[in-house]
This record gives sequence, C-alpha cells and structure tokens, in this order.
Amino acid sequence: MQLSIDQLAPIPLQEKLRSRPSDIWLQSIVFSAPEYICVQAPSGTGKTTLIHCLYDLRRDYTGKIFWNHKEINTHTPESLAQLRSQEMSVIFQDMRLFPDLTAWENLELKRSLSDSVKEEEVSEWMNRLGIGDKKNAFAKTLSYGEQQRLAIVRALLQPFSFLLMDEPFSHLDNNNTLVAAALILEVVQRNNAGLLLADLDENNFFPYHKTLLL
Repeated sequence: MQLSIDQLAPIPLQEKLRSRPSDIWLQSIVFSAPEYICVQAPSGTGKTTLIHCLYDLRRDYTGKIFWNHKEINTHTPESLAQLRSQEMSVIFQDMRLFPDLTAWENLELKRSLSDSVKEEEVSEWMNRLGIGDKKNAFAKTLSYGEQQRLAIVRALLQPFSFLLMDEPFSHLDNNNTLVAAALILEVVQRNNAGLLLADLDENNFFPYHKTLLL
C-alpha cells in the first residue's frame, strides 16, 4: 500500500504551521509499504491530527491525501471500509475500546471480521503482553497500561499493509514497551507491511527507514 500527501495542512493549525519548518505539513511526501517511518511530533504540532487525517477520520484540512494513488475523498464509503479492513490498521492514542465489553470481547469483535488470526494465537499474544489473565475483565476496569496493550493486540487482528500508531507505548514501562514493540514488528513483517509511528520524541522502537519532524 502507498500513502501520499500533497501540501497537507490542518485548518486549525495553519497559522502555527507557517511559523515553523516541518518535514510533513505543506510538503509532498510518499509513504510506501514496507517502509518504517517515525514521525517525531512535539506537543501541539498535530500528531494525533496527522494520524486521524491519514485514516480519514477528519477532513478539516487543505491539500490532498492519497490511498494507493487515489485521492481519499473520492473513495466511496464502501471502498474506504474495504481498505480499512484489508489494508490499514491503527493504534489510537485514546485506545477506543468498548468499556462495557470484556477484553476478549473487544478482541473478538475485530478478529471475527476477517478470521486472519486464530483464537489460539490471540491468547498467546495476550500472554506475551502480560494480559492473558484479563480476558474476562471489562475493559473499563483495566489499567491504562493494560488497555493500551489490549488496543495493540486488537490492531494486529486484521490483514493490513500499513499500521498507523499514535503514541502506542505512552502508558507502558520500558520492559512492556520492548515486548509490545517486538510483537508489533513480528506481525508487521509477517504481513510485509509498513508502519508509521507518531510520538513525542525520537525513539528506536523499530528499525526505521526514516525519521521525520512534524
């Protein structure tokens, strides 16, 4: 899959963007799977906005975004849904779990859509991330760190050619971050996919091909 942007600038940030350089805003740039990209995004520069724009959750911007060479706002709702289910997955900063469903129910909702990952492997991933004993716990009762690990597993339960991540390890300690990053990299490589991680600071979570300043 290929994501590309041309002169992208979120309308709420446009005045601020004119006063600082950026490798992404108001640039023309292409992200092609299986590239690994780190977007270093200091507070207030639009890190979450970028992820939401690339995933087509918001359109309050000037410029253009393309999925596979086709401008995003020319896709039909059906083709967008197809691309999201088969080509692009995302780990949101705010997790977006269903609080009144159990951890397992949150995962099964995603897994059952494609059946690309078997239940046994889901259990193995939960165990690897230290949340195997939380299957029957309601998501709202989990700690932020446990919710974040659950959200990471959920994002890996579909086919994808690109994985977007918005501060995916912000609630994890160093050891849990290393374990979670290793699982993500394993699944990304299995899918021969690309990844784009937006975070506050430069990091070495993955073997990036490029680091860009937002």
